[in-house]
Amino acid sequence: MRILLLPTIISFSLFVSSVTAEDAVPVGAPEIRIEQGEDATYYEHRVNGVLKEIKVVPDIGPEYYLVPVDGEGWIREERSTVLVPKWVLFEW
Repeated sequence: MRILLLPTIISFSLFVSSVTAEDAVPVGAPEIRIEQGEDATYYEHRVNGVLKEIKVVPDIGPEYYLVPVDGEGWIREERSTVLVPKWVLFEW
């Protein structure tokens, strides 16, 4: 019994160690890339690799969002337009 248990434990530990953080991210999950500028911090929100909006947090003043318009530039918004599901399935 012990002879069979040891190879099973070793193979399982190798499998678990081969899983990376990129493997754990589901397809279609939003990605956020943070860049620090001279006078603001920029958060690029991407879904499936497509840039959906940029959150701008200036050092001075309120934060705002830049949302792309169909090939015509950017629109400034006060609220986020990216919808992220926040469902509560179980709670106790």
